[in-house]
Amino acid sequence: MCNKTFRDRGSLKVHQRVHTGERPYRCDVCNKTFWESSSLKVHQHVHTVDCPYHCDVCNKTFSQTHKLKFHQRVHTGERPNGCDLCSKTFSNSGNLNVHHRIHTGKRAYRCDVCNKSFIDKHSRRLHLRLHTGERPYCCDVCNKAFSLLYKLKVHQRLHTV
Repeated sequence: MCNKTFRDRGSLKVHQRVHTGERPYRCDVCNKTFWESSSLKVHQHVHTVDCPYHCDVCNKTFSQTHKLKFHQRVHTGERPNGCDLCSKTFSNSGNLNVHHRIHTGKRAYRCDVCNKSFIDKHSRRLHLRLHTGERPYCCDVCNKAFSLLYKLKVHQRLHTV
């Protein structure tokens, strides 16, 4: 499909799931799905870690105090990371770094199928759904499926009119 080469058959098989949308490994706690078993194992750690720190606003729990403090910015609106090229601010430095790519034009994440490039992994992953046909968001009223959550939300308004 994309002429990418691999050293072994197993790696090729995992890669092909990018094109097919197949995610055969499912978390039995939250039903999130994964392309490879190792990603599932890493994910399952979130369900077994002791999380003694909790947010007073939404009760979300965290394993470390710094992660709780970082999360609380969602509720306080604190955005201490400002772009030195424009007036945008961000709650974390990672988002600021991604934002800087808008100014530099750097698009480091390329689609293996059509070669289109993106400034972050998330945008590329959403784009890949065009090629794979993956539609993970399903309307609970009519079962119509969508590739993007916002499209499902827009659709659901039809049922509430």
